[in-house]
Amino acid sequence: MSAVLLIEDDDRIRLSLAMALEDEGYTAHAVATAEEGIAAQRRQPADTVLVDLMLPGMDGYECIRQLRRDDDVPIVVVSARDDTHDIVAALEAGADDYVVKPVAVKELAARLRALRRRARAPQAVVPVTSVLAFGDLEVRPEAGEVRLGGELVAVTRTEFRLLCELADHPGLVLSRQQLLQRVWGHEFGDERVVDVHVGRLRHKIETDTGHPRHLVTVRGLGYKLQP
Repeated sequence: MSAVLLIEDDDRIRLSLAMALEDEGYTAHAVATAEEGIAAQRRQPADTVLVDLMLPGMDGYECIRQLRRDDDVPIVVVSARDDTHDIVAALEAGADDYVVKPVAVKELAARLRALRRRARAPQAVVPVTSVLAFGDLEVRPEAGEVRLGGELVAVTRTEFRLLCELADHPGLVLSRQQLLQRVWGHEFGDERVVDVHVGRLRHKIETDTGHPRHLVTVRGLGYKLQP
């Protein structure tokens, strides 16, 4: 069974969500604070972490940043906040996905399954070519590497899969909805998730993020990767 760490300070939500996840076949470990969650993840790593943003003491944003410093575990925010600023800030902190409360457990379970499939079977998405070159940008799916001017670029698992998906369709425009389906495994979802991850990638692979050379926006259509 897949292990899920739930960091949620509301006793009722924490208990009910943990029980619902266990009914879906997960092993759920639930804690009330960010500090407890970070300690639990370091002690016995879960396969996925769910984090609320409004936590006592250390808030959810800093919790995500600290979890992300330790490893590349998939992190999903589960929060009542649905403002664009909150979603962007959580994703910028290092979260992979964002779900707004009240939570539909079936939908959440589906998203967790998609995250686990991505973690376990990257070869199902990335191309088989050993090196995909776009000028000075190189994507190496088999090695799990991204290089810019020969230098290794540190990217998260989700950023890497997003870049691989675009690299597998050089010069072709992929819509945000297509990327949500192919990278996140969502039939439907918030397209801001895609935009934020594209922005994070640009800060790592572009010299001028205001005028990107490789990861280009095609207004009204989506994104493409070009030399």
